[in-house]
Amino acid sequence: QWQVVESGGGLVQPGGSLRLSCAVRGFTLDYYAIGWFRQAPGKEREGVSCIGSSAGSTVYADSVKGRFSILRDNPKATVYLQMNSLKPEDTGLYFCARTPLEPCSIQVPRAYDVWGQGTQVTVSS
Repeated sequence: QWQVVESGGGLVQPGGSLRLSCAVRGFTLDYYAIGWFRQAPGKEREGVSCIGSSAGSTVYADSVKGRFSILRDNPKATVYLQMNSLKPEDTGLYFCARTPLEPCSIQVPRAYDVWGQGTQVTVSS
């Protein structure tokens, strides 16, 4: 069974950092791009970042550029989202998902075929 499982969310103060993990199961990470998306209460889901299968391409939403970094560790079958300088507007449920689309895009959620259950990130003082 193909799965992606998010972890690492939590409550953090503004300006703080979190590292989210996306562990894949049942398939080989090497052959897929992975994207991160988030959804805040009452808002639509938005793309945050994605990384291509070879890690040669990365994409970031304008709202997170310079603050978030995406990286992958294929032997560990895990993709990470390092989030620094967090703001209250970063609060939301964060999902990772798999796509065979290359180069990856965070503008096409329908291209992602395996989604996790999400991990909650709350940025508040």
